Formats: sequence, structure tokens, C-alpha cells
Amino acid sequence: MTTIAIVVTIAVAVAAAAGYWVAQVQHAAAPMALAAEGGPAAAPASVATAAAAPATAGERQILYYRNPMGLPDTSPEPKKDSMGMDYIPVYADDRPDDSGAVAVSPARMQTLGVKTARVEMRTVDAAVRASGRIEIDERRQVVVAPRFEGWIERLHVNAVGDVVKKGQPLFTAYSPELQSTGEELRIAERLASQSAAHDALASESARRLAEATRARLRNLQVAGQAGARQVFHAPASGVVLEKMAIEGGRFMPGEALFRIADLSKVWIIADVYEQDLARVQVGQGAQVTLDAWPGRSFDARVAYLYPTLDAATRSTRVRLELDNAEGLLRPGMFAQVALAAGDASPRTVVPSSAIIDDGERRVVLIALDEGRFKPQPVKLGERGREVVEVLEGVQAGDRVVVSANFLIDSESQLKAALSNLMEADASEQMAAPSYETEGTLDAIDAEAGSLTLTHGELPALSWPAMTMDFLIAEPGLVKDIAPGTPVRFVFEAGEPGEYIVTGIEPLPGVAAPEGTGGTGADGAEADGAVVSTGSDARDDHRGH
Repeated sequence: MTTIAIVVTIAVAVAAAAGYWVAQVQHAAAPMALAAEGGPAAAPASVATAAAAPATAGERQILYYRNPMGLPDTSPEPKKDSMGMDYIPVYADDRPDDSGAVAVSPARMQTLGVKTARVEMRTVDAAVRASGRIEIDERRQVVVAPRFEGWIERLHVNAVGDVVKKGQPLFTAYSPELQSTGEELRIAERLASQSAAHDALASESARRLAEATRARLRNLQVAGQAGARQVFHAPASGVVLEKMAIEGGRFMPGEALFRIADLSKVWIIADVYEQDLARVQVGQGAQVTLDAWPGRSFDARVAYLYPTLDAATRSTRVRLELDNAEGLLRPGMFAQVALAAGDASPRTVVPSSAIIDDGERRVVLIALDEGRFKPQPVKLGERGREVVEVLEGVQAGDRVVVSANFLIDSESQLKAALSNLMEADASEQMAAPSYETEGTLDAIDAEAGSLTLTHGELPALSWPAMTMDFLIAEPGLVKDIAPGTPVRFVFEAGEPGEYIVTGIEPLPGVAAPEGTGGTGADGAEADGAVVSTGSDARDDHRGH
């Protein structure tokens, strides 16, 4: 009996232990089974606590983080870009709008270096500015070129750059041609004098010969000098720019030996851009500055606008004249020209850096309250050195962004684009409603990308029951559907007269017709035959 009692006691203990183990296993498996059935599963205490914790009242939900430079890059968690700038959070309650206004936090404004300035009423320094170069006055230069052959016996002016006065000797030349011409003149004059008393005809002939000789000397520009040696004088006052004469050298008729220019007045040839030509007139005053004389300006006057335009630079040459009595202006110097234009009346102006001009639009960013900025299209007038006149778009007192405005503008354009995209999606959804009905798939034309379907009455479109052709959005939609199968399909309107099937499935509980197999994406049956029907087997309503 004792032995039996001991065995019974051990069996009870083992059964109790086994029951406890089974209960533990079932308790652990219960959450897994619930999770598999879609019910709540057990979770760690930290997760459960986080899931149960309600959102803080007034806290904005962050959807994602976007690139601070407007690049198409987002992140589900905070990060920095290659420049060390923080990605910008995008909140669930952000909504793009047509205005494209954007909000910038104070911290980001400081990081970007955003600066603003007020729109003012002030005078526009609208001078037309151009670059030019000093040239010789073409009407104040002369060339010394003898009209006869000869040799230079002596040079009186023998260096380039020498200043000469009108009538000053330049060189002495010997010419056999002048010697013979001078001797001929003396003979003719002596015969005319000796025969005047007893032979009037001979005297008249000698007189005419002497006159012809004097005319020849005048043509040779040596009138009054009949000897073999002639002295050439400076025909005008100025500076010797070129000297080809060499003492002892021979010269030929027409050869230029000296070039002399009067530099008491000079020209400035400036290039004025095509867009500024309407503001330049003959007689207009101008101020000229040169790097050689900093802090000093010279008065000039527009003398001529050349009639042609350089197609490469889109500019026209303008000639200005100015005095050079001091000789400070040398041909070849570069000059900056400011042509006086416009009036002194106050105008609405903004700093030049506030204008964003991408070739298609001109906008400024108006600073609103609470760190918001709005792009505003503007119409511009005259441009000054530091400011631009605004004809339309802003008023005096408005505040505009003058620094980092291109970054804010890129963000504004992104929001406007998102707004337009959302509106386009909404309009497309409204313009293309879907219709659902049931029918029978009669045939598949893989080459044409169409289906032939027989459907019942469609009150939404006022269609009676009929058989017609539909386009198919994707051939794979009918991959496993054989012709003759009752189907449910969804379609929408495409181009006028076209309807496109966007979804199709066999009716549940309906078996495929005997002797037909599924078709592939190419519209062929399992045995390779293409299933189609002729126009005599159905009513063709392609026009619907």
C-alpha cells in the first residue's frame, strides 16, 4: 500500500507539472495567434507605452524632411546636407497655395543671411554708361608727302613726339626736277623781258611759258622756291606721330615723310548698347573718367552716332568730342563714359539686388509678417547704378529681400508647382470618371490593343445593352481570361469616341467556357491561335 501511495503521489506531481507547462506554452502562443488573425498582439512595455501615449496638444505632425537648397531630395528623419545645413521639416498641415508664399524660421533666416530693404521714392541715377577709347580727331591730322622725287639733305625735326608749329621747317630737300623747272622759269622770264620792245609775239610766248612753269611749281607745292634745294614747312601745328624721313634718304613722289596731329581736341569712341540708344542724342553732355587720372572727370559732348550696329556685341559706336588743352588725354587710353539721361523727379525704386530676372519673369520677394515671403511680379523702368525703377508691383514702404532671395524664390516656385500639380490631378479626376458594369468578353485583338465586350444597359451613359470595342490600358489585364468568359470590368473615357478598360476580372463562381484556354499578354490562346470575331458576328459600336 505504501508503494502504491508513493506511485500515485509521483504521478499527480508529474501531471501537475505537465499541466503548468502546457498552460505557459498556450499563454505565450496566444498573442502570436491573435496577431496572425489581425488582432492585437503583445508588445514590449516601452512600445505599448509609446503607442498609448497621446499626441501633445498643438504639436504639428512632421511628414518628412526636405533639402534646404530646393533639390529633389527628402529624408524620413532629420539630417544635414553636404554643406552642413539642416534639412527642413515638412508638416502635415502645410498646404501649397497659388501665391507661392513661403515661411522661413528666424534661425534659418540667420543661417541664409536674409536681408531686406524698403522700397523708396528717390531720384534714379539713370546715366547711360559705356566704355570707350581716346582717338585722334581725324580732322586735325596732316601728312607731309612731297609731289616730286628727291633726296633729304637736312632734317630740322628728327624725332617722333616733337611738337611743331605751323610754318616751322621740317626738312631741306634736293631735287633735280625742281632745279630744271626753276631754270626753265628764269629763262622764260628773261626772254619775255628782252623781246617785249621789238618782238611782241615772242614776248607773249615767253610770258605764257613762264606762267605755265609757275603753275607747275604751285602743283608741286613749292611755289616761290625755284632752286634745286627746297625747304618743307609744317602745314599745321601739332605733334609728330610718324616720321619716315631720314637724312640723306631718297623719297619718291607721294611718299609720306611726316604725320602730324593736333591733340588740343580729341575724340572718344564709345560703344553704347542697343537698348540704350533711344536715350542718346547728338549734343548730349557726358562725363569722362580715366584710370590714369583717378578722382578727376572731363566734360565731353556727343558729336555723332554711327549709322551701323555691331551684330556680335549688339552695340553702336558713339563719337564724343572733348578739349585736351593740357595734353593729359593720350590716344589709346581707355575711358568710362557716363551720358546724362533722365530727370531729377523722385521715383519708386528698389535695390538692384532685389530683382530676380530669369529671362522670362522679373520678380521681387516681398517680406510679409511672421517670417513669410511672397514673390511679386514687377514691371521695371530705368536702371540706375544701385537702384532700379519699378513701374508696377510694389509701393513705397514695402520691404523686399535683397540677399539670399534666390533660395527663397526657388522654394516659392516649388510650392507653386505642387499647387498646380494638385489642381491638375483634381481636374483630371473630374474630367475622367470611371464606369463599372458586367458583360461577356467576346474577343481580344492584341495587335490593336482592344477588347470586344458585350455589356448590359448603362443608364449613366444612356447606353442600351450592346456589343462594342474598348481599348485596354494594359494587355496583362486579360492574361488569364479567355474569350466567352462573363466578366466585371471598369472603364473610363479617353479621346473623343474612345473608352479604355482599366480593370477586368471574371465573375465569381463562373467557369471558363469549355475548349478555351487563358490568353497571354499578347492576346494569343494556349495553342497559339488569336481569338477574334468578324464584324458579322457582333454589332460594332466603335463610335461610342
